[in-house]
Amino acid sequence: MAAGLNIAVVGAGWAGLAAAVSATQAGHTTTVYEAAESLGGRARALKATFPDGTPVVLDNGQHILIGAYSDTLALMRQVGVAPEQVLLDLPMALRFPDGLGIRFPNWPTPLDALGGILGARGWSLVDKWSLLRAAAGWQRQGFVCDDSLSVAALCRSLTPRILAELIEPLCVSALNTPADQASGRVFLRVLRDALFGVAGGSHLLLPTTDLGALLPQASADWLQQRGAQVLFKARVEGLQRCGTQWQLAGSGLGPAAEKGFDAVIWATSASNAVQALMKFGIDAPENISNAVQSWAQTAQALQFEAIATVYAWSANARLSQPMLALRSNAAQPAQFAFDRAALGGPKGLLAFVVSAAQSDRATLQAQVLAQAKAQLGLDLLPVLTVVEKRATFACTPGLQRPAQHIAPGLLACGDYVEGPYPATLEGAVRSGIAAIQALSLGAVGT
Repeated sequence: MAAGLNIAVVGAGWAGLAAAVSATQAGHTTTVYEAAESLGGRARALKATFPDGTPVVLDNGQHILIGAYSDTLALMRQVGVAPEQVLLDLPMALRFPDGLGIRFPNWPTPLDALGGILGARGWSLVDKWSLLRAAAGWQRQGFVCDDSLSVAALCRSLTPRILAELIEPLCVSALNTPADQASGRVFLRVLRDALFGVAGGSHLLLPTTDLGALLPQASADWLQQRGAQVLFKARVEGLQRCGTQWQLAGSGLGPAAEKGFDAVIWATSASNAVQALMKFGIDAPENISNAVQSWAQTAQALQFEAIATVYAWSANARLSQPMLALRSNAAQPAQFAFDRAALGGPKGLLAFVVSAAQSDRATLQAQVLAQAKAQLGLDLLPVLTVVEKRATFACTPGLQRPAQHIAPGLLACGDYVEGPYPATLEGAVRSGIAAIQALSLGAVGT
């Protein structure tokens, strides 16, 4: 790939920042346009207050990383963030408040998974054997299955306890899609990387700082120190093809936009990308109009799932572990609880995560507070309930995701773009890196 391209990155979420860092590292001139006043996209810090008025910095959602997120961890190190200083590294565990469930020992991969299964509390020999037999079969098949299979169909030989206490929590946390609707193929890819990938791939990595400090701010600092521009409140509302250059239109774009760009990396949400590119596709030159409109139609067809995070507080509230699995149902919807004090936060603050959330904010908050009382014995006061209505795409069997390449010199990145991972931070980061790598394969041209 020839160095010296002038590249615009539209959006400063994790995918856009990964693309910008990769572009700058490769010797390109990079300008990042972010419409908001903060970095991070759907993984960012938020300001809130406790019931007594004390200010606190939270996140727009409680995130979990795992040791298999190799590109995310490498990017953190590249921009000067030491993962071991900002992430609590724990062996994989899905333990419930009563102490039942699975916890991997701190053994080499994949012996940790075997040890966890054999030592799981509350599982019968029949339960364990059904999981070991199924896992051996998945390994023999290379952790690949028919693209039409759901996670529930893939796991139909497992016992009800294994489904309820392992598969369903893992599926909804990784894919944010219920097991009977989720892609078995994508689920197996995540399992393969976690259980048979890098050493410690299955480990849970829980942020001990807010998400803005975890990667986005360090990436912006790294970029600016190397001459790249990161512009806030810079809203890109349209683009135009002028010969071999791209022109951006919008507000707050500054003088860099007037010169034109050799390539544009569109790194916003799918809905924002559809809105801008559908409009552009109608008026685009004939040789690229069909490609742009086809891409936008594929992105527009995606369905989305919500994730809710309920922050609640009580002076003496604490959990037995930094993260606990909860038994969830329609009336008690949270799947996980986090002790934010164990993650560097204020004492007494807990976070409850509701993946694939269905109800409105007020209902979810009331249900989760009642669930905390029923399952944890805690009377909590609400602090903040965040509902990301379009948090992730619904990762269903046979799903067609929009491609990385849209038109010559115009590429997309984001956790929803075509790739092996579901809508995760790792998927976003890998997509941003891949967008820059794609420029070497002829993505810039006429």
